[in-house]
Amino acid sequence: PHRRSHGMDGVGVRWDPPYLRRTHLPRPSVTHPPGTVRIDYLRPPNRRDVFIQKLLLDTPQVKVTLAEDIPFDPPIRIQDQIALEAGSDAVWFTFPNCWHDIGHFHRADGTFTGTYANILTPPIFLPGGRWETTDLFLDVWIDLEGTLWILDRDQLLEAEEKGWISPGLAQRAREEVARIEREHKAGQWPPEVVLGWDLDRARQLSSRTTQAAERRPKSR
Repeated sequence: PHRRSHGMDGVGVRWDPPYLRRTHLPRPSVTHPPGTVRIDYLRPPNRRDVFIQKLLLDTPQVKVTLAEDIPFDPPIRIQDQIALEAGSDAVWFTFPNCWHDIGHFHRADGTFTGTYANILTPPIFLPGGRWETTDLFLDVWIDLEGTLWILDRDQLLEAEEKGWISPGLAQRAREEVARIEREHKAGQWPPEVVLGWDLDRARQLSSRTTQAAERRPKSR
C-alpha cells in the first residue's frame, strides 16, 4: 500500500533549522581530523556554519556520514514527537548532483525516530574533505508510520519575499519536494541505499574509521 503524505507550513516542528543538520562547531577556522569531512553550510541570507562529520562511505553515487552526540537540549520535536535529543546520532546520505540530502534520526538510546530530507543546493566537493552547500529552507519528514510531511513552506516563502533566494531557486526547491512526494507514493523513496543502513552499521564503520586514523603514522 502507498504511504500517506501531508503538506505542512512549519506546524508541529520546533527547532532552529540550521542546527538540525549537523553537529555544530563555531565558525572560525575549523580543522577536521582524518576520516571526517568539513561541511561549510550557508543559510540565506548570510548565516554560515561549519559542521564536522565522520565519513563512512565515499562513492560516486552516495557519501554516508555520521553526526555523533548531537547537543540538543531541550529535544527537537517534529509532529510532537522527539526526533533528536542530547546525545543523539544521525546518519546522513549525501548524493552528488542532488538537490536534497537524507538523514536517519535517533534518540540518545539509539531508537530510530524517522527519516529527514533537507532541500539544498547540490554540494560542491572541494579538496581536503571540504563540502559546500546552501540550505533552501524546505524539509521533508517521514515518521515511523511511513507518513510523509512537508515542512517549512512558510520559511521558504519568507526567504523568497525578502529576496534571500531567487525565485528560480525557490521554484527548484518546490520541484524537488514534489519529486520526493511522487517517488514516495510510488514506493521509490527513500532510495535503497538509505534503507540498507541503520545506526549499528554506521557505528561499526565509525569505530573502524577512528581506529584506522589512529594507526596512520603522523607527519613530522
